[in-house]
Amino acid sequence: MNSKKIRDLAFTLHRYLGLAVGLVLVIVGLTGSLLVFEQDFDRFAIAQQYGQITPQQVQLVSPESVMNTIKTKYATRSDLHLFRIYLPNTPASPYIGQLSTIKDQRTEVFLNPYTGKIIGERISDNTLIGMILSLHYSLMAGETGTMFVGIAAFLMCILTITGLVLWPGWRKLIAGFKIKLDAHPKRVNFDIHKVAGIIAVVFLFFTGFTGFCWSFSFPEPIIYAVTFTQKPSEPISKQIPGKSTLGLTQQLKIADAALPGAVTKSIYFPDKPKDALQIRMKLPQENVEYGNSNVYLDQYSGKVLRVDNGLKLSLGDRVLNSFVPLHYGTFGGLPTRILYVFVGLAPLILFVTSLVMWRYRYRAKAVLSDV
Repeated sequence: MNSKKIRDLAFTLHRYLGLAVGLVLVIVGLTGSLLVFEQDFDRFAIAQQYGQITPQQVQLVSPESVMNTIKTKYATRSDLHLFRIYLPNTPASPYIGQLSTIKDQRTEVFLNPYTGKIIGERISDNTLIGMILSLHYSLMAGETGTMFVGIAAFLMCILTITGLVLWPGWRKLIAGFKIKLDAHPKRVNFDIHKVAGIIAVVFLFFTGFTGFCWSFSFPEPIIYAVTFTQKPSEPISKQIPGKSTLGLTQQLKIADAALPGAVTKSIYFPDKPKDALQIRMKLPQENVEYGNSNVYLDQYSGKVLRVDNGLKLSLGDRVLNSFVPLHYGTFGGLPTRILYVFVGLAPLILFVTSLVMWRYRYRAKAVLSDV
């Protein structure tokens, strides 16, 4: 296939795929721009709604005490299951307990880290951030919407590749970045389209690819296979008849000994009797906010079942862990996060300019057909 046929195929794919999923990508992109600073906005909203926490020169209440307080509070709610607790990230941050229902509706509980008292609660899906998240990941359409967004994200990857093929800068670099504002509107829109596209192309590809992988389960084993990495075995607790689970305080001490120097960031509670207790931790050298280190413990005996050192992960795990910073733009700190705000606006710019170009092209064909 010669270069002209390749460009013709790329042009056809680029045009019709863009028209087919452009509006979906605009919605996902705009909501993505809002979610770049999601955690910052959410922390501000929590402080405004439930009050500022004043740092004190006293020891924090234990995670086990927090766990017991939450379980006591919701003892009559058999439909709720405590599945995770976030430990305070700063001296002014609360403990955050997350509970879920069978339908995966999440309730968040906030506790003062110095007194252990509940200061507020909310259903996360009903918050502004929660609704934006739902719109971003699933168009508020549940699993079907998640799959649809995942397919759109995959098609965006194809759009970035075909856009690269069609970019005029390969022939003359200056032409690829030049915008003639005094030209015909069709040409102006083409110039804006090509420049916005080439600036955002790499970031759009990574956000699209990571979004696609998160929307489906099959990419994960493929990534392990292509990186020649064996997927870690699932840790399993050995249930002991008549014996209750080991105390959380003791479990945390075992986790600290298993990964010296690491700080506990969150605790994932077992959902089933055979599941392990997962302690997510962060080593000082890790640059991810919540760390990529984990210790898995038998929930009955406290036996260490698996230790994932965030600094010594396999290639497959490192690739999968890179998805979060690549998707959210956190890999370069504040500058890349700001950049990703504008990357989220790129689908809107590209969609509008493509519609204008298509309209002029369609009108030109209509005029020729009437002659």
